[in-house]
Amino acid sequence: MKTAAQANVSHDVRHYNARFTPPPIHCMHQKDPRLAELKSWLTTGLRWRVKRIAPASADASFRRYFRVWRDAATFVVMDAPPEKEDSAPYLKVSKLLAATGIHVPQVHEADLRRGYVVLEDLGDTQYLTRLRAGGHADSLYGDALACLARLQVEGLEAARQLPPYDRAPLSRELNLMPEWFLERHLKLTLTPEERALLTVTFEFLMSEVLEQPMVFVHRDFHSRNLMVTATNNPGVLDFQDALRGPIGYDLVSLLKDCYIAWPRSRVEAWLRDHRRLVRARGLDTGADDQEFLRWFDLAGVQRHLKVLGIFARLWHRDGKVGYLGDLPLTLDYVRDTCARYTELTEFVRWLEVRIVPRLAPANVREVSRSQRGRPVRVIKKRKTARRAK
Repeated sequence: MKTAAQANVSHDVRHYNARFTPPPIHCMHQKDPRLAELKSWLTTGLRWRVKRIAPASADASFRRYFRVWRDAATFVVMDAPPEKEDSAPYLKVSKLLAATGIHVPQVHEADLRRGYVVLEDLGDTQYLTRLRAGGHADSLYGDALACLARLQVEGLEAARQLPPYDRAPLSRELNLMPEWFLERHLKLTLTPEERALLTVTFEFLMSEVLEQPMVFVHRDFHSRNLMVTATNNPGVLDFQDALRGPIGYDLVSLLKDCYIAWPRSRVEAWLRDHRRLVRARGLDTGADDQEFLRWFDLAGVQRHLKVLGIFARLWHRDGKVGYLGDLPLTLDYVRDTCARYTELTEFVRWLEVRIVPRLAPANVREVSRSQRGRPVRVIKKRKTARRAK
């Protein structure tokens, strides 16, 4: 249940996003040299007869996507400025996933020097849109879990070609939470005792996560990156940062989604079904359902602590205010899970006393600043930008 303050923040965030709908494409070329270059590449470089170009979507990085009409077909072009985004990992992981039978967008053309990739158009119906409409959850999650099982089982060999999700990235991700969420967003000055508590908690979480069986991990397998498709549902997007990592991680992205929540009983039922499915196909799923649930839960705490930092950073560094409305649910996941494990009792008590009361006022303050025209900081000389994985 949302508090009144949280509800107001969500309303303000939606209002803010509505104010910044992209202008019509004919108005964008003069202000957008990347778009002008893209059109030139399509029409001159590829000799396409382009009927229309329109914004398709953007993600939490510097990438943008445009829908292109050519003859009777449509395509999606990924615009990834090469000085900020490297598209080579996208192309590599795309081939690995396609080999497992997972429905990823077919790559039609690519120019890594310019940073453009022409992709199959999977439509514009996200899982999140369909789920919020109601009545489709079991069918949609059934398809998504079958897809994930295929990734985890048939992708084992492919996973060996990926970097490991080991202590270095896990630690780097966890440290986003104190830097961006606690200190920058909540304006909290940590005491030495609080820093020690975070250190102990982070070490516990990393140790637990690293004990899990390692599989192909998408890292962002959630309702905004799954598209409803007529065949081989779902279509899977935003996979370029895949790693070889813990079996519980992508399950958390899907079943403890930061954009939509389900009752714990329903999540556990889906999780048990998935365990039976992949266990029958030879994966190590632990001694019993309870151990598998522990893997899932503790991978989830690591992920959601990281996401708190990333969502805060997306506003304070990159000027993307919309993710602030997703902070309360993300924090609720952390609170709920930590309360279930005695090893995290002290940490959850600290959250309840020091963190929870600060979040709603901080969100209200920052959304108010955004509506007063807070200037967006421009990041220069940055080669890559990480998302919420």
